[in-house]
Amino acid sequence: MSLNENLRPQADAVVKSAPLVSVVICTHNRANYLFKAIQSAVNQSYPKNDYEIIIVDNASTDQTADLVRKFHDVGNLRYVHEPKLGISFARNTGWNVAAGRFIAYLDDDAVASPEWVSAVERAFKLAPSAGAVGGRVDAIWEAKRPEWLEDDLVMSLGLIDWSDKPKYIPDLRMEWLVTANMAVPAAVLTEIGGFETRLGRVGKTQVRGEDTFFQKQIIRRGHPCFYYPDMLVGHHVPASRLNKPWFRKRYYTQGIADALTQMVEEEPSVTRRMSMALSMTVDLILSPGKILSLVLPAMSPSRFTKKCLALITLGHITGLLTARRQ
Repeated sequence: MSLNENLRPQADAVVKSAPLVSVVICTHNRANYLFKAIQSAVNQSYPKNDYEIIIVDNASTDQTADLVRKFHDVGNLRYVHEPKLGISFARNTGWNVAAGRFIAYLDDDAVASPEWVSAVERAFKLAPSAGAVGGRVDAIWEAKRPEWLEDDLVMSLGLIDWSDKPKYIPDLRMEWLVTANMAVPAAVLTEIGGFETRLGRVGKTQVRGEDTFFQKQIIRRGHPCFYYPDMLVGHHVPASRLNKPWFRKRYYTQGIADALTQMVEEEPSVTRRMSMALSMTVDLILSPGKILSLVLPAMSPSRFTKKCLALITLGHITGLLTARRQ
């Protein structure tokens, strides 16, 4: 009997009961983290009949399916296999099969607080017009935080703490939500069409951008984004990320993601792309501080932060020159 068949009777019962919240956990080859994520979703204080859990297995080749089988007796849990690799494909599959009024995304390496689903409901009651709500994401450090890692760079790990009070987010350039901890009305996902599949991580690539683009689409349609700190999750930060090469690559690929996002938004011609890349290159050359940050060793935390930020520009130029339009 297949995994889907094992869980289908419980799934049908959940759909018929019309849950308020659908928790969607998308995963790709992270069975070592997934158990804790699922367990945190199962152990919610919220009534079991009022929410469901959907595990979207995005073309995993590890023990993900076997791990989910361990939760076969959880009546409000479903397993879905999405063979097309890419986080945006997986998230879209999740909300398309969901039965809830609100779709709450939780990363496969995150751990939801026991009141997380309850906080999702409270957030939408407090901000009923919101197109997305999200909360604080705290670090679960798997190794000591390096002394060179300044707060400005910590945010690239998907960690946010904007305030201890709820508030709307007016400017995504200053503050934003993260899909490790975000809930969206199903109606808004339908209106927008879900996540842009030309953006977002595919397998082990670090090129992202789909979540920020998604929030831009929400705001453009007149739905505000709302930050609710009680909607709390912890997010694992493995030791493998706590080194300078990882952060240099992370910020360089952020620039590439920015270029891809610009191409999706503006659909510039090849000539226009070359012109934008040339203009950014000239601006970079005329910025001695950025050039020095790129070429000189980063001997202090502040210099390393500047190097990473300068790498965004370099990645953006590279993306404009080399990325293919899809």
